Amino acid sequence: MEVKASFSDDSQSYDDTNLSLSLETTKPTVLDTLPPIDGGAHAWLFLAASATIEALVWGFAFSFGVFQSYYREREMFSQSDNVAVIGTCATGVAYLGCPLMITIMILLPRHARWFSTIGMTLMCLSLAVASFSTTFTHLVLSQGIGFGIGGCIAYSPSILFMSEWFDKKRGLAFGIVWAGSGLSGILIPLALDKLLGNFGFRTTLRIFSALMFVLAAPLLYFHKPRLPVPKQTQYERLNLRFMFSRISIIYQLGCVAEALGFFLPAIYLPTVARLQGASSLVASLTVTALNLASVFGSVSMGHLSDRCATGTCVAISTLGTVLSVFLLWGLSTSLPILIVFGVAYGLFAGSYSAIWSGMIRDIQKVNPEADATMIFSTLAFCRGVGNVVSGPLSEALIHADHWQGHAIGPYGQGFGLVIVCTGLTALVGGSSLVAPLFQWI
Repeated sequence: MEVKASFSDDSQSYDDTNLSLSLETTKPTVLDTLPPIDGGAHAWLFLAASATIEALVWGFAFSFGVFQSYYREREMFSQSDNVAVIGTCATGVAYLGCPLMITIMILLPRHARWFSTIGMTLMCLSLAVASFSTTFTHLVLSQGIGFGIGGCIAYSPSILFMSEWFDKKRGLAFGIVWAGSGLSGILIPLALDKLLGNFGFRTTLRIFSALMFVLAAPLLYFHKPRLPVPKQTQYERLNLRFMFSRISIIYQLGCVAEALGFFLPAIYLPTVARLQGASSLVASLTVTALNLASVFGSVSMGHLSDRCATGTCVAISTLGTVLSVFLLWGLSTSLPILIVFGVAYGLFAGSYSAIWSGMIRDIQKVNPEADATMIFSTLAFCRGVGNVVSGPLSEALIHADHWQGHAIGPYGQGFGLVIVCTGLTALVGGSSLVAPLFQWI
């Protein structure tokens, strides 16, 4: 994708990709003063800031399975049948709000670089407020919705500015960013389990509230645009006609379907492990394994999406996900098999979002006027829809499950329908591999 920025300085008009200088002047052009694209210290510092924010937002949200197990055992929250809603609200709201945040930043370009600071502050305040919760509703509003809104505001600048910093290596760059959540997910579940066991949820939430701000603050300065702020609002970037092209619709539906089951293993794996006799600390290793594998899966798939057809990448992710869910998770009878499942699921399912750069490329072939950032935000919104629905859906499936005692492994431990749902939604989501066939329509 060719990224352009135009602005004027009295008698000169500059273009980021084709700037010329009059023979009569020796003043440096805007191109000379811009940091390089696809590399250089500034680009990598921006990527480091994006990955750190990603790690704090999604690494914490994806580790909710540890909270899930803890809250279910506490009398003050045990009466609620929808504890999973807290986690799915945090991730779902963060995804659903993406198009709105991107639109606001495009309309207010001079303030866009401060969104990550505002978002991180709101995230930390939400966790601090959640530590005073006395009811399930309080947790949904603070640890769920409040954290999700703050997370959305914090990570949206990564999406808006990524096209300015990375072009040919954009798939790899997004893969590295997504790997941030997996990397933090290696340590966060273990830390949460230790803190929850020793200090309870109130102190744990306050510790993470302070820790997040301390870790993010040094890099927030580098979470900024590469190009100068345009003097006029770029309304043309808000064109959403691409959403109604057939290839875009197929990718959007695929993202919704995939998200319906994607988050369920991270939520329920610790509970399944404890039913098989594991301690709370050992049970949290299942989520750690999943997140660790997703680091390698995201980077590898991001690199692959820069070089291979999108359909090929979707096929690899889908096949690995479906087989690991039905065979490893469904038939597991011991903790080692569950950990192997976590690794396989992280490698294949955890890499799905790294394919989005390829999807964006395919959509732009049919819709050349479409803005990459807006395409990305719609894919994120679709994933948010599936994510929000997956919380109450999974609880309903658990209550409706009648396989308990009639099947082996987790299939017969009350999670049979959840496992089937995870596998089938991954299969349906993988059907989006046919989308490139509609490029000519």
